Amino acid sequence: MRVVVGADHRGFELKDALAAALRDDGHEIVDVGTNSAESVDYPDIAVKLGAAIQEGRAERGIIVCGSGVGACIAVNKLRGIRAGQTHDTYSAHQGVEHDDMNVVCIGSRVIGDALALEVVRTFLAAEFIGTGNYARRLKKVEALDRGATAEQVG
Repeated sequence: MRVVVGADHRGFELKDALAAALRDDGHEIVDVGTNSAESVDYPDIAVKLGAAIQEGRAERGIIVCGSGVGACIAVNKLRGIRAGQTHDTYSAHQGVEHDDMNVVCIGSRVIGDALALEVVRTFLAAEFIGTGNYARRLKKVEALDRGATAEQVG
């Protein structure tokens, strides 16, 4: 799978460790930075990561910041991105299976490298169920993404 990875200065070390492990697993990695402890703004990385998915250069994304929260907020502002802050394996697979999550957001100050890798591998192995309630709900989320109002969706 083609996976885009990105991080701010608080998450670049974990991002690099995850990218290396995923390469070893056979995934193609698109790295949108950052690659140092020099301060960067997580929205700038979120835009680059989201663009890689929007443009078809990657199928899924992993973004890391200190808590995972800021990156998650920023990347969810981008059309077609469905991101979740994920620090456990249940949410990693359920978010894909039920909600077609395409970006996982991780806090480098929240979980360690081993659990982060387990979460990411679970996320990448999961597949959207795509039928019944899940398909109907995704269509509503996509309508919201296009600017629909609550009245238009419900």
